[in-house]
Amino acid sequence: MRDRRRLGWRDFIIVLLSGAVAVMGTFAYFAYSLPLPDGFGEAPDRPSMLLKAENDEVFASRGAFRGEWLAAEELPEQLRQAVVAAEDRRFYLHSGIDLRGIGRAVAANVEAGEIRQGGSTITQQLAKTYFLEPDRTIKRKVQDMMLALWLENRLAKDDILANYLNSVYFGAGAYGVDAAAWRYFRKSARSLSLSESAMLAGLIRAPSRYSPVKDLETAQARAAMVLGLMLGEGYIGEDEAQAARAEPAVLAIAPDAHPGWNYLADWVEQDSHRLLGPMAADLSVQTTLVPEIQNLAEDTIARWSGILGTGEEAVETALVAMTLDGAVVAMVGGRNYRESQFNRATQAKRQPGSAFKLFVYLAALDAGFRPDSLAVDEPIEVDGWKPRNASGEFRGQVTLRTAFAESINTVAVKLTEHIGREKVIGVARVLGITSNLQPTPSLALGSFETTLLELTGAYAAIAADVKRVEPYVIREIRGRGRTLYEYRSPAGGDRGTIPWKRDAMVNMLMAAVQTGTGRASAFGRPSAGKTGTSEDNRDGWFIGFTGDLVVGVWAGRDDNKPVEGLQGGGIPARIWRDFMTAVYAAPGADGKEPFVADAATKHVPVSAGDGNDPLSLKDLGDVIRQLFE
Repeated sequence: MRDRRRLGWRDFIIVLLSGAVAVMGTFAYFAYSLPLPDGFGEAPDRPSMLLKAENDEVFASRGAFRGEWLAAEELPEQLRQAVVAAEDRRFYLHSGIDLRGIGRAVAANVEAGEIRQGGSTITQQLAKTYFLEPDRTIKRKVQDMMLALWLENRLAKDDILANYLNSVYFGAGAYGVDAAAWRYFRKSARSLSLSESAMLAGLIRAPSRYSPVKDLETAQARAAMVLGLMLGEGYIGEDEAQAARAEPAVLAIAPDAHPGWNYLADWVEQDSHRLLGPMAADLSVQTTLVPEIQNLAEDTIARWSGILGTGEEAVETALVAMTLDGAVVAMVGGRNYRESQFNRATQAKRQPGSAFKLFVYLAALDAGFRPDSLAVDEPIEVDGWKPRNASGEFRGQVTLRTAFAESINTVAVKLTEHIGREKVIGVARVLGITSNLQPTPSLALGSFETTLLELTGAYAAIAADVKRVEPYVIREIRGRGRTLYEYRSPAGGDRGTIPWKRDAMVNMLMAAVQTGTGRASAFGRPSAGKTGTSEDNRDGWFIGFTGDLVVGVWAGRDDNKPVEGLQGGGIPARIWRDFMTAVYAAPGADGKEPFVADAATKHVPVSAGDGNDPLSLKDLGDVIRQLFE
């Protein structure tokens, strides 16, 4: 028995020593694998973009935004106190690891039956944020504790807190307190008030849940809680707390109440990269977006989306509106950005159908034809292909004006074959169509694919009477305290009147609205446009313009399946009419005249008649010319 007892004690000692060696080995391994702290205290390279509308309203941000890297003495004392009270009230007492805090968190979690509190100190959070991956493992936890001790041994408390505030995430793409101050309040962190400091301190634990751009009231309630913690720690008095609660922080930017604006914001981000290439600087991008018109566009699409079904059978719609020089003032890329970020105005390539006939008839006019020239609508065959009219009938002799207005397919094909397919392609290229155009017999009927933005830009060239309109959305990009890019209108011949039969083309476009397939688009003011319907009713289009705006509308299914009853003269034309009616009914700067915004964001009174006069080419031409005088 004695031998066995002595053997047991020996085993116990061996196990104990082995365990100690294992623990020491584990700590040695963790210490060996700690990341090197080179470059600590330097601002990470996180370029970002703030996107502004024409009225200077910040409507979106992209990337990770960072302001200045501020030293401890530059940070307001109440900001530092708010963060300590909210995140680590024993910050100035512990040495990087707060055993009391860990014990308190463990007890609270056991009582709750779930993880509700963490015991990490600000120093540990800094170590984790700056040096470690966010995974939750024992190795990572041990490493952040070791790094916390290392930081506390080398930096003063205020410097640790400053580094933490300069690197922590505050939501909305803002990394660091100065970025957050600019993102939410349009000011430097140096100038934060007590209520603003409390709101930012309250964001750190859950920046998404307490985000003021998503729910300002929740963020204000969280800030009030932080004020209570500051009061409890003796950082502020009752009077200060009451005053800050009575006047809570409010945003200097619009809340994220317009998720649909993100379609245009995504395009701005992509175009910025195209214009500047890779950039390390934080950027401020001035766009051509006009919030009033954007809101009307979204409201219109939302109403029609409710009519056009839901789920997998839903018909998607897209709309783009631009001034005559190509400045995009509104864009809707689909019915719901949260469900689908695919922008059907800029990314979807679809067959334009008869909306392509604009180029056919422009080529015909250039070749000597006139709107009142005669053609015969009759059965034809080209290389074994027999085009049909949507009506299934043939009308015999008609004028080109009637053939265009009624979208007669046989006449468009005849004209293309007479003029030459390459000539039609050439006209489309001149007006800005870059899509793959092939000289096939069905070219005249829009059998290739293009985007809504590209096609609308081509119609804008007709409206503006210029060689080409390049749609654009970025007016200026600033970074590093200087202008990096500024939009400039094309010079010389690109903007001047060119020798083409533009007036005759506008005459036919107006006929399409007055008496043709685009009748449903008429809204009581001079307008011109063209419908388009692709094969089997897969796509419906209406592209039209007034003296102020060029607007394109597309409707169809993402899976490219046919939609019964979908025609350009139906849903798209009615969407176009509803949108334009809303735009011209909105009050202008004087509260009386209707308005639309030109490229310089001026409210331009519409002067083309009172809406009761017969639509005429002269009315439309006069208004268009006024914008360029």
